[in-house]
Amino acid sequence: MFIIATVVVGSVSAQKIGHVAMDSLVASMPETKKAQDIAQEYLKSLEKEVTTMQTEFQGKYNDYLTNEATYSELLKKTKQEELQTLRDRIDQFQQSAQQDYQKKYAELSKPIYDKAYKAVEAVAKDGGFKYIMDSSAGFLIYKEPSDDVLALVKKKLTTMPAATLPEPKGANPAPVKPSKPAGSK
Repeated sequence: MFIIATVVVGSVSAQKIGHVAMDSLVASMPETKKAQDIAQEYLKSLEKEVTTMQTEFQGKYNDYLTNEATYSELLKKTKQEELQTLRDRIDQFQQSAQQDYQKKYAELSKPIYDKAYKAVEAVAKDGGFKYIMDSSAGFLIYKEPSDDVLALVKKKLTTMPAATLPEPKGANPAPVKPSKPAGSK
């Protein structure tokens, strides 16, 4: 029994463990800057659409305030409903735009992370590491001193082709159809 325990302990202590800060690694990759620029342009296009919608709302609201005294009760109610519908459309678009932006950013980030993980795997195999932990994840409570392989992985990245980012499929969002005024067909 003692011999088996000694063999197991001996095997465990011979394992080589390394760590890398994946967030630092990914941030240092040139593809990350390109992906951020693409995502930022996409976000600007979404924000432009929101601004256009808000300008339309503000114009209609100002018109309502200016002419409210001259409106019949029916016309006043119709204009209020129209304003509320437009406000609801703006809110819906903002929520959808936020989700769409997050999806776009994840789509752009995936090939970058895939490349980083492949480089880590290659360094682990080349360096005889049994484990490499992501030291930026913050889930380690205790760790014995280990080798930081960030420099090795960065070097490996220079020998790999660039991550292939998905081509932007029309950076402009689909136009929002204007709502029909109440009572029109």
